[in-house]
Amino acid sequence: MIGIRFKALGIAATLMMSVSAYAQDIRIGTSSEPSSMDPHYHNLTPNNQVMRHIFEPLIFMNAKQEIVPGLAESWKLVDETTWEFKLRAGVKFHDGSSFGADDVLTTFERAPAVPKSPSNFSSYIRGKTVEKVDDLTIRIKTAAPAPLMLSHLAQFGMISRKGKDFTTEDYNSGKAANGTGPYKFAEYVAGDRVVMGRHEAYWGDKPAWAKVTFKSIKSDPTRVAALLSGDVDVIETVPTADATRLKSDPKLTVASALSNRVIYFHLDRHRETSPFIKGKDGAEIKNPLNDKRVRTALSKALNRTAIVERVMEGEAQPASQFLPETYAGTSTKLKPTAFDLNGAKALMAEAGYANGFKITLHGPNGRYTNDAKILEAAGQMWARLGLDVSVEAVPAANFFTRASTGGANGTPEFSLFLVGWSAGTGEPSDSAKALVMTFDAKAGTGGANRGRFSNPKVDELLTNAAKTVDDAKRNTLTAEATEIAMDEVAIIPIHFPLNTWAAKKDFVLTARSDEYTLAMSFSKK
Repeated sequence: MIGIRFKALGIAATLMMSVSAYAQDIRIGTSSEPSSMDPHYHNLTPNNQVMRHIFEPLIFMNAKQEIVPGLAESWKLVDETTWEFKLRAGVKFHDGSSFGADDVLTTFERAPAVPKSPSNFSSYIRGKTVEKVDDLTIRIKTAAPAPLMLSHLAQFGMISRKGKDFTTEDYNSGKAANGTGPYKFAEYVAGDRVVMGRHEAYWGDKPAWAKVTFKSIKSDPTRVAALLSGDVDVIETVPTADATRLKSDPKLTVASALSNRVIYFHLDRHRETSPFIKGKDGAEIKNPLNDKRVRTALSKALNRTAIVERVMEGEAQPASQFLPETYAGTSTKLKPTAFDLNGAKALMAEAGYANGFKITLHGPNGRYTNDAKILEAAGQMWARLGLDVSVEAVPAANFFTRASTGGANGTPEFSLFLVGWSAGTGEPSDSAKALVMTFDAKAGTGGANRGRFSNPKVDELLTNAAKTVDDAKRNTLTAEATEIAMDEVAIIPIHFPLNTWAAKKDFVLTARSDEYTLAMSFSKK
């Protein structure tokens, strides 16, 4: 459903082009839509990838999530708790004003405090004190060493000092859409499209496209049809059912990269009785998910290879932890849990659930590749374990609110539910901090720990890792915390999907591990 239409006055008119200039346009079909044009409102991939065109971070990450200079062109450690950053000279905002230290201070003040934010950027900002040295130099101080400082600064975009008091509505309307990025805001039609125009005074390489249109096409068949018909030039999230066909089409080009997103199940660990679990007779029972034997049985009863091959049609890799083993800080000891239905049944019997129980599985419908199908497949596998399983796929906008705060007293609502998580920092400690550290809103830990798993040793290891500057030692601490969490079945990892884009044959595509669909990743041959 198309929502309210917003247009930046004057800019849209400048984007009207002749047929001869049309080759400078790019139309991108996306599988999801941003929830806002406010760069600090919602830390969500569909939002972040659009915002990255308009609002740039101090630090960039390339397609492999390697650190590269951004609005900060250099940096150094003054002492173990003080970082100094030299800001890039000559950077202009879209309104022509110069970027400098005051804009950084304004961003740090606003980004963690946007009203009604479903998921803000406070975890990347909390504990950091920013000081202005001069117009192009800042220092960031922390109470303890902050080895992930650069990764954290790559997660949120800078706004102008003029944007401090603007509201989310102001950003949505284009009134406050004043960034330093290669493209300028032109039009936002909620639920339908985002249009941007080239920033001619951009400090970096000249943007390749005069006009960029992100078109939201949630339906997989419709998105593929739009590419084949020429209605769009590029599509993201190529459906697994169409991947082989599109790869063999001589009129198209396809590019893939293994995602940093793990698809997994959260388990209710914070209630003695769980709202969507009952005995076979419908009577209330103690929450069986608090028993490690049950959690392990659920993991063993999932045939990850079958899910990858049949549901994901080979466009994924079975998962054992937060990130694939190729990333620093992951464990080399962990392997995907082997399918073992008989072993799973034995554990259920040992735990006192030989006859199983009733349970409702929840998950989003249309947020992740084949998410509803994965839910159905898991439900069938767990039914063979003796569970009486119901499956409920919920529209994404409703699902995440319910999964986070839909229960009693603002707690997570569901019992066993499918989610995905991508590691924006390109290493596992950030994922672990969000997903398995003890939930503590004030401390900023466990922000996405909807199952409310808690283990003091995991907390201790991750806390120490966060202040360990030595890379090898930090990676060891993170890997050990991951091993404990996975042994306790804090979550049930399923797979890492492939990120796949398709375009017309005359396009060059750069696939990204972070799933971001960026106009800067595409060019013409």
